Amino acid sequence: MAFYIKFFMTNTHMLMAHSVRLGRALLHIFALSFLDILEISNGSESDIYCLRSIKDSLEDPHNFLKDSWYFNNNTADFICEFVRVECWHPDVNEVLNIQLSHMMLKGHFPRDIEHCTHLTGLDLSANELLGPVPFDIGDLIIPFVIKLDLSGNKFSSAKS
Repeated sequence: MAFYIKFFMTNTHMLMAHSVRLGRALLHIFALSFLDILEISNGSESDIYCLRSIKDSLEDPHNFLKDSWYFNNNTADFICEFVRVECWHPDVNEVLNIQLSHMMLKGHFPRDIEHCTHLTGLDLSANELLGPVPFDIGDLIIPFVIKLDLSGNKFSSAKS
C-alpha cells in the first residue's frame, strides 16, 4: 500500500509539473496572440490605412509621397520610416506627427486622417489644397492633436 501511495504521489507530482508547464506555454501563446490583436486595434492597421488614404487622396505632382511612402514593406515599423512621418516609438506603427508642408500637394482635406488615432500634430501648410475645411474637423483629427497648420492653402470656409 505504501508503494502504491508513493507511486501515485510521484506520478501525480510529475503530471502536475507537466500541466503547469503546458499551462504556462498556453498562457504565453495566448498573451502573444492578445498583444498582436491589441497592436492592431491600437493603431497599427488604422494608421497604415490613414497614411495610405492620404497618399491616394492627394495629388502629388513632384512625387514626394510616391517616392518615399511604400506600403509593401512587412517590417513592424515601416510607416515610421516614411518621409515626414513621426511615430510615438520607432518600433510601433503609431503616427504621432505628419508634416507635409511645402510639398505642392493638391486636393481636398484628407478626411481619412481620422484613422491616425494617436496623432498629435498635422501640418499641411503651404500646399495647394482647396475646398471647404470639414465642419467636423475636430472630430476627424482626434482630440489629441495640439498642433494643426493648414495655412497657405486655398481652403474655403467650413460647411456642414
